[in-house]
Amino acid sequence: MGGLGGFGALFDLKACGYRDPILVATTDGVGTKLKVAIETGRHDTIGQDLVAMCVNDLVVQGAEPLFFLDYYATGALEVPEAASVVKGIAAACREAGCALIGGETAEMPGVYAKGDYDLAGFAVGAVERGAALPRADVKPGDIILGLGSSGVHSNGYSLVRRIVAQSGLPYAAKAPFDPAQTLGEALLTPTRLYVRSCLAAVKAGGVKAMAHITGGGLTENIPRVLPAGTVARIDAGAWPVPPVFGWLMKTGKVARDEMVRTFNCGVGMAMVVDAPRAWALQHLLAAEGETVREIGQIAAAADPAAPARVELVNWSQTWPD
Repeated sequence: MGGLGGFGALFDLKACGYRDPILVATTDGVGTKLKVAIETGRHDTIGQDLVAMCVNDLVVQGAEPLFFLDYYATGALEVPEAASVVKGIAAACREAGCALIGGETAEMPGVYAKGDYDLAGFAVGAVERGAALPRADVKPGDIILGLGSSGVHSNGYSLVRRIVAQSGLPYAAKAPFDPAQTLGEALLTPTRLYVRSCLAAVKAGGVKAMAHITGGGLTENIPRVLPAGTVARIDAGAWPVPPVFGWLMKTGKVARDEMVRTFNCGVGMAMVVDAPRAWALQHLLAAEGETVREIGQIAAAADPAAPARVELVNWSQTWPD
């Protein structure tokens, strides 16, 4: 509703068709991945990262993203650079089905060095009352599906940048794990948007919980959506680890436990589903364009009052030593 130039943006929630909606709000940034974009001079993918980090957090609660706002702060505005970022934000909002209804561009000389900028995103979604995730009936025997990531996404880049520095490779060099791209291009692969596929799965029925695998990786994000007394048994050999993670692990001499605590390691979204619905949901998600695998199962902990946790088993040959 309304137009550009006002002091605030208007949004007609009733027009979206909700009967008794609960609003869900998120805010996030892209962290030090921005430094890679700045150092390589490539700003066309970072906008999708910003949107994805927010709307993927909405969808895990069963919410449909409604609208998005962005905050762009810099020392002195470089119009072509800012335009490239905002173009990426707008395209990602279209893909996620949410409206880009406003934002703020702030020039703060003395706060940001020449060429530097920072981004923050804010998203609001809605879910009908009683339909929010996670559901209360997550239980032993439920299946865990893993949706493939597009790469490193937007977490762990302080470590990534340190490993790149240790390697001695410039961002313009061919990526050792993918000679078809430069190292900078590979590391700037944008965060995958899971909104449309996950909402389709929720609508189909059988989804009990979802976890966006961001900072904290598999081991810290999945327990956030599980009840006490449960263990998420993850088969670490159930999916091929993308080559970028193997390179980071070997070059940086990063232990496997630290890898799964810092990076998504190839699984960008985890979905807990009712076992009888697992096969159908796998096929639905694949039809929606996801690479999806059954990666584990919910089990009962020995202590029913113990905090939920992840247990990784079967480290296979797909993981570097």
